[in-house]
Amino acid sequence: MAASTPRMEIEKMSVEQVRALKEQVDMEVNLLQDSLNNLRSANARLELASTALNDLAVRPRGKKMLVPLTASLYVPGKLDDAEKVLVDVGTGYFIEKTMAEGKDYCERKIALLKSNYDQLLE
Repeated sequence: MAASTPRMEIEKMSVEQVRALKEQVDMEVNLLQDSLNNLRSANARLELASTALNDLAVRPRGKKMLVPLTASLYVPGKLDDAEKVLVDVGTGYFIEKTMAEGKDYCERKIALLKSNYDQLLE
């Protein structure tokens, strides 16, 4: 962002130019903060999903549980097969994976988010 813009001396800028520069910098800072918050939120959701997979793996077949349909709507159900899970890959698409593949997916996504987070902090 800043590397591609020509360098100007602030002492030679008019008040309007300084205001415009301040607004631009404020917008960039807000965008970076929003990006960091989004990454933190996504990481927290993936950590929860990973924990849920680990918990699900040790549950016996036929175990009664609440199944989330949305973030606030749960229906009663029974665990049929803990070795197959549905993984939300975005935009309403789900892929059936084995438990090990589901855990691996969460771990890879968490590592990717951590890498993006670290890059954004730099």
